[in-house]
Amino acid sequence: MAKNGIAHQGRFNVCCVIALPTRPAPPSLPGIENPTKFLHERVKLLVERQHTHARELKKDRPLDLSQAQVDGIPRSHLLDIAYEQGRQLFAKDKDPFGYGTLFMNPDKQKPFWAIWVWGRRLDEFVDGVNGSHTTDEALDRWGQSTLDAFKGRPWDIYDVALADTVSKYPIDIQLFKDLIEGTRSDMRKKRFETFEDLYLYKYYSCTTLFLMFIPMMGIAPESKASLESIYHAGIIFGAGLSLTDSLRDVGEDARMGRIYIPRDELLQAGLSEEDVFRGEVTDKWRKFMKGQIKRAREYLDEGAQIITELHGDVRCALWTTMLMYRQHLDMIEANDYNNFTKKVSVGNARKFATLMVAYGKSIGWF
Repeated sequence: MAKNGIAHQGRFNVCCVIALPTRPAPPSLPGIENPTKFLHERVKLLVERQHTHARELKKDRPLDLSQAQVDGIPRSHLLDIAYEQGRQLFAKDKDPFGYGTLFMNPDKQKPFWAIWVWGRRLDEFVDGVNGSHTTDEALDRWGQSTLDAFKGRPWDIYDVALADTVSKYPIDIQLFKDLIEGTRSDMRKKRFETFEDLYLYKYYSCTTLFLMFIPMMGIAPESKASLESIYHAGIIFGAGLSLTDSLRDVGEDARMGRIYIPRDELLQAGLSEEDVFRGEVTDKWRKFMKGQIKRAREYLDEGAQIITELHGDVRCALWTTMLMYRQHLDMIEANDYNNFTKKVSVGNARKFATLMVAYGKSIGWF
């Protein structure tokens, strides 16, 4: 089945493909000429390294705190305080995934806090109050601090939690490097000629964070899916989430000079970048958004098949994310496709109801 130049074949098997037409990658991404080949090779690398990391996890690796800025915190309480700091930031974010983690065992929640906070802090390099002043040197330094955390040498209290997490789960540092490159790309590239270009950017800037979660989630004992197919499905699901984010935030992004919509698709719809910056909801825009929303739903639905292949105690978080993101798309439609000035927001009562539905789906009630 082909969707806008990206084909998916089969369900959770080695042939589950993300097939992109061969075309040069955006100049701001690191030298990728064939996105199809790149994604398959990246998944193969992640699978191979996850198996290797899993064999090495039994080795005891104490933390080296010689360069950590954690003065005054007793060593005996350091990890608890580090994870608690992460939990507080995670809770403030009010992300749909966070609501679903409420049904997880507290110890199972901790690594998600650590990884999520690392990604959120990285995001501040572009979207924070000083984002316009971020330099390549700052990202290089962030990359070095991440590498040191993987070596058990955290720089600060948040890195303590990260170092502990990556010592317990077979997460490969390549995903962290890819997300840093995605952030570097975000500093420069504000336009995307084709959906293939946008899709590749989504991998680097967003999907990588979701893939970091996979080793922590764990595959269900009853699953027949290969690890390779799980990662491919994760890429699809992550793309669906990120595409939804972009459609929800069209107006906000435009005010920052960004357009996360393929330029060629805008032109085919009789629209231009100037129309996006102008922010006027016209019949052309409504028709165009219907197609964009349809595609985002397809990716969410396709990728969500990963949920039943993962361990039972993470399914509620994933179903919550899936359902709330579909609600975001529903609300764009309910707002008459005005994603320029009308903010999508899910009220607390609806969030609670969605969480209950997600919990029911996670335990097989429906």
